[in-house]
Amino acid sequence: MGLISNSTTIFDAGALASGFSGSMTLIKKLTASSSGTLSFVDGSSNVVLDSTYKEYVFVYNNIHSSSEGSDDSYFAFQASTDSGSNYNTTCTSTYWVQYNAENGNTHAAPSYRGQSNFHKSQGTDFQRITYQQNNDNQICTGGILHLYDPSSTTFVKHFMSRITTEGYTNYAHGSYVAGYFNTTSAIDAVQFKFNSGNMDAGTITLYGIV
Repeated sequence: MGLISNSTTIFDAGALASGFSGSMTLIKKLTASSSGTLSFVDGSSNVVLDSTYKEYVFVYNNIHSSSEGSDDSYFAFQASTDSGSNYNTTCTSTYWVQYNAENGNTHAAPSYRGQSNFHKSQGTDFQRITYQQNNDNQICTGGILHLYDPSSTTFVKHFMSRITTEGYTNYAHGSYVAGYFNTTSAIDAVQFKFNSGNMDAGTITLYGIV
C-alpha cells in the first residue's frame, strides 16, 4: 500500500520514494583529551559549516568530564558568526528534563526548567544541554544536536538537542533543549565545553544532511 499526495508517490510498499530520502555525510570527528573546548569552524581543518547543507548534526559520544558534578556543572554549546573569534550569539531557548535514580526512589516526569541557567531569553552565554555532570570513572554523556540552515542570512537559526547522562548522585537524566539563535548573520562555527573543567575523553562528530 502506498501513500500518494497530490498525485505524487511519497511511500511505496513501506519504502520512501526516490527523491524524498536524505543521507548523512561525515564531515569531521573531534576527539577530546583533557580538552577545554571542541570547536567546529567552517573552512578550518576540513570543517564544512556553510550552505552546502541545510541541516547539520553533531553527535556526542562518551563525553567525560574532569570535574566533580553538581547542579551547576554541565555540558554546553554556543555559536559564532565571526569564524570563532566570539561565541556569544544571542539565543532564546527552552529546557525540559526527566530523571530516575539508580535506587528507584526518586524520579520525575518531564518538567520545564525555568531557571535562567537552563533556558535563555536573548542570552549570549553558553547554552546548557545537560542537567548535571559527574567525573566518576564510568560516567559519560551522549546525545545529538541538530542545527538548521546556519548559513541563512534571512532567518534565525533553530536548533534541537537531545542528550542523556548519568548525573550527579547517580541519576539517569534525559534533557531536551530547543531554541533559536536570534541572528540573520550566518553561523560559521560551533563550540562545545563544560562550564567548569575539561572534557577528559569522548568524541563529537559533525554530519551534513542532504
